[in-house]
Amino acid sequence: MILRSAALALALALAATALAAGCAKPEAGQASTAPVEITAGTSCELDGMLLADYPGPKAQIHYADAERPAFFCDTVELFNTLLAGEQVRAVRAVYVQDMGKADWNEPKGHWVDARTASYVLGSKREGSMGPTIASFATRGDAENFAKEYGGRVLGFGDIRLDMVDLRGGALHDSQM
Repeated sequence: MILRSAALALALALAATALAAGCAKPEAGQASTAPVEITAGTSCELDGMLLADYPGPKAQIHYADAERPAFFCDTVELFNTLLAGEQVRAVRAVYVQDMGKADWNEPKGHWVDARTASYVLGSKREGSMGPTIASFATRGDAENFAKEYGGRVLGFGDIRLDMVDLRGGALHDSQM
């Protein structure tokens, strides 16, 4: 019940911030919510890993109180951050890479709105932190990926906190 409440709260918070962002005109000096491309020096918000050095889908959150997006070296980290009870910052936009177009081993560009993307959980493909959640702009690309690499296709709202456990991933890094 708590997980369902957390997912509903996430969906409502993102919908409210998207609606507010869509209705408001950008003020002078307000940061853009357009996706920002990864550079050689772009590091992960959670563990400092350089995104360009690792395979698999990346993600970014544009917070209302920040000039630049927070980057994540893995979609599992993104969802863990969004679904965690501690997440109280207003979110203006969330992007993931379309792995139907991006090169899995060196993903660049092809950013899509995370809320409308389709995902594959449980595939054989690994990202920067090991098992990852592959992201796609279209459900058809996600289904094709799942046929080839295994896993199940989910929508944004179907992903729950218990599916994005960071033990062995970013939490493991902090214990080194």
